[in-house]
Amino acid sequence: MDNSIDNAQLNFNNDNLWVLNIILAVVMFGVALGLKVSDFQNILKEPKPVIMGLLSQFVLLPVLTFVLIYVMKPQASIALGMIMIAACPGGNISNFMTQIAGGNSALSVTLTSFATVLSIFFTPFNLQFWGSMYGPTREILQEVSISPFDVLQTIILILGFPLIVGMLVRAWIPNISKVLSKILKPLSIAIFIGLVAVAFLNNMDLFNKYIDQVIFLVFLHNAIAILSGYHLGKLTGLSRENRRTLAVETGIQNSGLGLLLIFSFFNGLGGMAIVAGWWGIWHIVSGLSLAYIWNRKKAKVPIKA
Repeated sequence: MDNSIDNAQLNFNNDNLWVLNIILAVVMFGVALGLKVSDFQNILKEPKPVIMGLLSQFVLLPVLTFVLIYVMKPQASIALGMIMIAACPGGNISNFMTQIAGGNSALSVTLTSFATVLSIFFTPFNLQFWGSMYGPTREILQEVSISPFDVLQTIILILGFPLIVGMLVRAWIPNISKVLSKILKPLSIAIFIGLVAVAFLNNMDLFNKYIDQVIFLVFLHNAIAILSGYHLGKLTGLSRENRRTLAVETGIQNSGLGLLLIFSFFNGLGGMAIVAGWWGIWHIVSGLSLAYIWNRKKAKVPIKA
């Protein structure tokens, strides 16, 4: 098997990397503008759906990702890209998709917020732990000598700090926060999609050469994520509305954070970057398609527990 993808690196200059840092921070700031301390206290009122959602993202998905890698045995950098995606928190676009799908929007926002906060610890932990459990990916981690603490610092800067600042702005100047929230989130997501498109165009030769190695794996990985979230909710007795929310939240991962970490710590390692980049495109397609199907069913049959 051609393993040159493990030696390939995507071109993504430092200026674009800084822009990506800023975009992710702005997205997190925009999310935080809609949060209050009381939102985090509400978990005590109905903790089960939130706990199941977090378990689905940070425990179940990484475990199933490792099983998929062990069975499929993809190239090392592709496998590590899959682990990176599974280690990231849910993506912010999941809130929009949950609303279309007839899910629980309040639960979706809560899960996105909690997952982002917990990712400060769980993303570096899951990347290091599961990456070290598989021989080929362990070799990459040893060669790169990535420090979980360095990853932790990066996540705090681009997610943790904007979260705190956004919540303070919401508390102190609520009128301005409402205006900024409506502007920042769609604008930053649009710019992020543009950056991903630029990355694809600047590396079209590499994508054309290797994309066939990741298309099916990303499709399968994403399907497993969606199904695992839905069925975990079903097994634990959650309502259909909450099951749909868990499915979307688990299937829509923050691939932007994954790309940032890949370019910051792995120099745009081929398989990792292509997996994260293609996931960023595919999960929008799969998430919107699923939301559309569920939306049509919702129109015909009212959702019941």
